[in-house]
Amino acid sequence: MELAEFPVKDYEVQEADDVCALPLMRRLSATLDMNPSIWKEGDAIPRGWHLALFSVDTPQSQVRVDGFAGIGVKLPELGLPRIVFGGRRIRFHGDLPIGARLRRQTRLLSVAPKSGTSGRFAVATIQHLISLAGSDHAVITEEHDYVMREAANAPVEGQRSGGARKAALAMPEPSVREVVVPDEMLLFRVSAVMFNPHRIHYDLPYTVEREAYPSLVVNGSVSSLLLLEFFRRQSGLEPDFINLRNGGLAFSGQPLRLNALEGGRSWRVWADNEDGGVVVEGSMGVGDE
Repeated sequence: MELAEFPVKDYEVQEADDVCALPLMRRLSATLDMNPSIWKEGDAIPRGWHLALFSVDTPQSQVRVDGFAGIGVKLPELGLPRIVFGGRRIRFHGDLPIGARLRRQTRLLSVAPKSGTSGRFAVATIQHLISLAGSDHAVITEEHDYVMREAANAPVEGQRSGGARKAALAMPEPSVREVVVPDEMLLFRVSAVMFNPHRIHYDLPYTVEREAYPSLVVNGSVSSLLLLEFFRRQSGLEPDFINLRNGGLAFSGQPLRLNALEGGRSWRVWADNEDGGVVVEGSMGVGDE
């Protein structure tokens, strides 16, 4: 089937249930080095912490050798087995209270065929609508982009040792900056909280010997959450929208710079390494972007 012919309209809406559980929110709070005891049933969770919900519960026997457990929803079979997370756009219409039962509806919005120097690929855009159980009103609307690529050749030793790739455009001088160093413990705890078995985030021998990375790869969720908490500290705002695009890789034990350019109700934010290689970039703020 040609990619352009994929019948998006025939894609079934998939539903999932979860609970915004107090222990989970306390574990995430502790992982982000915050006091977990401040949270109680009924409190609204910080916007963006829903990333810890709706974990993928793939049975052990079905997890791939590299630990990839899937994304929790069905994607079209296009002969493009490698799936890379490209970015997210989130809109908050309200807040999720701790203890609430939740329902998520997922649909495929589009599949865009592409081609490049590395071969053919496609960008699949998924929409999630998260609501309180029993309600038709979405509390969170988000879109995720996934890049579907052809199978990779065997890695060449050291071919990925360069770290996060450079941004296509020069970034501005930030208004504020903080430097953090994600370590192995942080990566493990985030993987545990989010039930993420992807081995490049916690299995150092596998990551270096089989994937040819110089160190453990920082989870995209780690970079996003660190950037989100940085934005909250610096702006004093609780975001109505979060738009982030992945730009490259960050590695355990290496400095990660969190940057923001103040813009009133909409801030430009990005995380990069000391050489300026952009890991994730986008915007956060209140109202309409």
